[in-house]
Amino acid sequence: MPSLRGGPDVRQCLLLWLLLLSAWEAGSGQLHYSVPEEAKHGTFVGRIAQDLGLELAELVPRLFRVASKDRGDLLEVNLQNGILFVNSRIDREALCGRSAECSIHLEVIVDRPLQVFHVEVEVRDINDNPPLFPTTEKTIQFHESRLLDSRFPLEGASDADIGVNALLSYKLSPSEFFFLEVQTNDELSQSLFLVLGKSLDREENAEVKLLLVATDGGKPELTGSVQILIKVLDVNDNEPTFPQSVYKVQLLENTANGTLVVKLNASDADEGPNSEIVYSLSSDVSSTTRTKFQIDPTSGEIRTKGELDYEERTSYEIQIIASDKGNPSMSGHCKISVKLVDINDNTPEVSITSLSLPIQENAPLGAVIALISVSDRDSGINGQVTCSLTPQVPFKLVSTFKNYYSLLLDSALDRETTPDYKVVVTARDGGSPSLWATASVSVEVADVNDNAPAFAEPEYTVFVKENNPPGAHIFTVSAKDADAQENSLVSYSLVERRVGGRSLSSFVSVHAESGKVFALQPLDHEELELLQFQVSARDAGVPSLGSNVTLQVFVLDENDNAPTLLPHGAVGAGGAVSEFVPRSVGSGHVVTKVRAVDADSGYNAWLSYELQTSAGNSRSLFRVGLYTGEISTTRTLDEADALHQRLLVLVKDHGEPALTATATVLVSLLENSQAPKVLSKTLVDAIGREASLVDVNVYLIIAICAVSSLLVLTLLLYTALRCSAMPTDGACAPGKPMLVCSSAVGTWSYSQQRRQRVCSAEGPPKTDLMAFSPSLSQGLESAEERQPPLESEYLAKVGLRFFLSYQERYYFCMPKEDVFG
Repeated sequence: MPSLRGGPDVRQCLLLWLLLLSAWEAGSGQLHYSVPEEAKHGTFVGRIAQDLGLELAELVPRLFRVASKDRGDLLEVNLQNGILFVNSRIDREALCGRSAECSIHLEVIVDRPLQVFHVEVEVRDINDNPPLFPTTEKTIQFHESRLLDSRFPLEGASDADIGVNALLSYKLSPSEFFFLEVQTNDELSQSLFLVLGKSLDREENAEVKLLLVATDGGKPELTGSVQILIKVLDVNDNEPTFPQSVYKVQLLENTANGTLVVKLNASDADEGPNSEIVYSLSSDVSSTTRTKFQIDPTSGEIRTKGELDYEERTSYEIQIIASDKGNPSMSGHCKISVKLVDINDNTPEVSITSLSLPIQENAPLGAVIALISVSDRDSGINGQVTCSLTPQVPFKLVSTFKNYYSLLLDSALDRETTPDYKVVVTARDGGSPSLWATASVSVEVADVNDNAPAFAEPEYTVFVKENNPPGAHIFTVSAKDADAQENSLVSYSLVERRVGGRSLSSFVSVHAESGKVFALQPLDHEELELLQFQVSARDAGVPSLGSNVTLQVFVLDENDNAPTLLPHGAVGAGGAVSEFVPRSVGSGHVVTKVRAVDADSGYNAWLSYELQTSAGNSRSLFRVGLYTGEISTTRTLDEADALHQRLLVLVKDHGEPALTATATVLVSLLENSQAPKVLSKTLVDAIGREASLVDVNVYLIIAICAVSSLLVLTLLLYTALRCSAMPTDGACAPGKPMLVCSSAVGTWSYSQQRRQRVCSAEGPPKTDLMAFSPSLSQGLESAEERQPPLESEYLAKVGLRFFLSYQERYYFCMPKEDVFG
């Protein structure tokens, strides 16, 4: 570290300056190093890992890397020790030309988490370029008549270095006739003049040789030289002169070809041909300048010849010679200094480096997606670039360094709504009119498992006929998942539970991929009318998401149960029922009643009775009620009728195909004298049975009425509460059920309709429950077929069954003879 010398005030000022410099560098957000040009391979630049606060052990795992725009591999980092070193030859002049500042901008990128650091390496100039003159030898003609202090302009040397290394000093070899005069125009421009200090005499000295040496300010000093040969001429002793030695002109860089730059007007004190002036460009003018400007030899007008570009060259110096036509000719000199004015003729350039694509839809706000760099070849306000994004995108630009931006996530993403974005970055300069350029990057949103499978309905109703074959397909559930790829792959399974002491999986199964539901065993309506269970749908994401749907499987009845006869009266051999009938009874006398039940429901349990003809009996003596099963006489008995009658009663349900059962009734006709004895014994037994049956019926009827009353009150209360909050013309408005029931006994009557309505807040009534009683034709109705008392055995076995379905109306119809017969 250099020592601080001087007084206390000087040291305090220097310390304050160092503190301010350290604070500025800490707030600039970058590291700053410096390295001399032409440094050898492996030259130490800085401990970049240590200065960035990174551990050496994490450089490789975090993918430590260095990027430099258009700078090749001049600098490199040793990942073992974190040192930034020179990798290849650095030529400051080739890198930055004559720019006062020359830096290499590096971007240091590490992952996990993603961090970007900016490092600036200043390339210090060394004195590696000597001064150079346009030519190594120069010949000048001087007339012997030239006056003392006559000046001849010389082209100075140029040095490719900058700063003190480019500050040139000139020294002319000793001469008794000439000396060197140096005029400083500005900090980098000097005008050299060879001044005559002593009159020339061609007869004594026809030639004078001089050596002009240019020395730069570097350490060590470098020099360049030019040999000057002065030929002394005679005659014409007045040279053309210009009003001023230097003309300064400013031109716009888009100046049209042929535009007048300046009009020169030199004068010569001679007369005649010696005062006629011809203008020309000096031999020192470079070929590049000659392609840009031209001079009219007669008028002295200098005009543009080619296209001017401020970005290629900012200024031109043109040496002009005005020569007269004397013999020998004399010449005057001046310099035209042309400075170009920049215009906004270069559009900005945009470069996008993608870092984190595709981006997860659950990425945190502020996540870095891409790095963007902009540049503009113009200068000043024309080269100041601002960036903007396409509107309506969930991203934002944040400036990280001069002309460097980061594309960050600004709001939450949802792949199911927008799977990708086309982000357009617009770079606009500050010129007038402003120029702009765009670059686009496609940002793809990667899916995460944030959507559970969804069923179209929360509940499904399925109707399946009983006695289905094992493995029958009864329904297919389907759930959709809005995610993509494996996150949208749905698998199905049963939500296991117990059904009547058995596991659900013993009744049904679901295919994991297709969602098909199968019945594993035949279902029996008489054992299981409704099977309700849930199917779960889960996706293949991590973690997995799922949802459930409820299936209500109603088992529909089939006619698979034949009617069953109930025991009644005196049962004899072979299950026949014996009855005694006095011969004195009249027509319509009820002999007995055949009772039967059917385990099925609906029409399959609706029974009818027919009397079959058998050998030895007359069909005309007895008849049976079609739906009551009552056997009664058709006429008055007489002596001609057989003493013993054998009746076969066929009991048949209304299923398809119909199932039947046969009851045998043995009827014995008694004489009037035998009737009281037999009938008294029979009556005593019948009274005993009827008494016990009445007791059972009373208790059963009371229980049924109590349960029914409670059910009706519950339904009424529920209906009132649901409908009280709904419009009268809404979900609970009266429906128009359609009459769908008919039978062989006639048309069902609307007058005996009973109707229940179940209301739901989600919509109109889904189910109407209706029961009708049949209106039998007068031809079939008789006194013997009127309603007998309710039979407890039958009500305990058979009752009304209701089938409900989702958003459908089913009406169950049952004849009153079957209900009360």
